[in-house]
Amino acid sequence: MTRRIVVGVDGSLAATAALRWAVRQAAATGADVVEAVNAWELSGSVLPPPVGVYDPRQVAANVLHEAVVGELGETPEIKVTELVLPGPASAALLGQASGAELLVVGSRGLGGFSGLLLGSVSRHVVEHAPCPVVVVRAEHADGTAG
Repeated sequence: MTRRIVVGVDGSLAATAALRWAVRQAAATGADVVEAVNAWELSGSVLPPPVGVYDPRQVAANVLHEAVVGELGETPEIKVTELVLPGPASAALLGQASGAELLVVGSRGLGGFSGLLLGSVSRHVVEHAPCPVVVVRAEHADGTAG
């Protein structure tokens, strides 16, 4: 059976810190793969966008890939699979976390109010995850948590 760690990556500072933490944890525990997940939703439509029009799936894929390569390089020491899933972020993460050893999320993503201790996605997955959850805070430029 594959030992997986799932991590939410939305391009935020906290998600980038979560990705780094998940990879270090995988190396320390011998997990086989880190599954980096970003989710996307179509606003008000169930049809795919026409060619040449804003494509939220492609935007999510680009954000995810840039975060993974930017933090880990082209050939990370641990196998990292990039998954772009449809739907709300919390639902995508919870679904992917089924059977995982661990779910890792940033304390706050790109949306919401910056003064909140936990964002809506991190709070929801903590309350409903089928596996243990680690919430990672963003780091400031000086390396301290923020």
